[in-house]
Amino acid sequence: MTKQELLEKIKKGFILEKKEDMNEEYFEALRQTLTIVADTELLSVPPLLTVYDQAPSLNLKITALAVMQDEIGHAHIAWRLLKDLGEDIESLMFKREPNRWKNPYAFDFKLDNWIELGVFNAFFDRAGYTLLGDAYKHTTYGPWKRALVKVDKEELFHLRNGEVIMRNAMKNPETAKQVQEAVDWMFLMALEFFGVADNLKSRSAQLEYKLKGSTNDELRQIWLSTAVPFCESIGVKVPAHYDEKTGKYVLDVPFPCEFDVEKKKWNFDKPDTWENVVKRFKARGPQNKEFVERVQRGFYELENLRKEVV
Repeated sequence: MTKQELLEKIKKGFILEKKEDMNEEYFEALRQTLTIVADTELLSVPPLLTVYDQAPSLNLKITALAVMQDEIGHAHIAWRLLKDLGEDIESLMFKREPNRWKNPYAFDFKLDNWIELGVFNAFFDRAGYTLLGDAYKHTTYGPWKRALVKVDKEELFHLRNGEVIMRNAMKNPETAKQVQEAVDWMFLMALEFFGVADNLKSRSAQLEYKLKGSTNDELRQIWLSTAVPFCESIGVKVPAHYDEKTGKYVLDVPFPCEFDVEKKKWNFDKPDTWENVVKRFKARGPQNKEFVERVQRGFYELENLRKEVV
């Protein structure tokens, strides 16, 4: 099938169900998309594990574990879809070098306290809800669309959990300070989730084949349209505001700008380029190796046990 023939079928509402329905370009765009989704879902768990035991109550600890269980389940969905498409998921999961994983840069950092877990859920799961909600509405790949019914509801639960933690924390001066400190470094990290600016994006297959329905910048606006009002409603300062003239949310700081990895702080006086941001992404963050190895450790321990038995 030629590209034009497939695009015409998609335009008429065709939903692809199997690899035989695809051309090579569609398959490659889908493979890349599902790999990023799988990596993101799975590697959202190690950062949460760094502080979940700091939960101030048993109920909150159980909720945090439920969120992590959901994320592993979401990763399993993406891996299973990749397997059905003929991908070697054992190699992808357990034999890739840490710096080859495609999870968001923000997931390469340990969290410092329980409040950061809340902001993590409220901001980063909101980004996931925005991205996957868009895919759920628009994707032309049937198996993924059906799977996202479950994922969409669970990501909403995750972000609401984060909002509850943030809202309650703002009632106490000490924890309110922790909320603001977490927001200060996580806000722009969440905006980076959506990728480079539209005018710099070189690949358009995801939009052409309707694997998603909105551009990177449009998705950023959707995220801002709920994150900014929520933060304002609980008294948290964010570097963005709604502009009445343009009808869009506008950032009050340069974006992108340089990020101090050691201090987990943005240097607003040093605007950056997306080219440098991509280089930072590829270099990975400080806990990248540790977190990936934690995920892969059990596989190699089991392999060693098998060898001992044989």
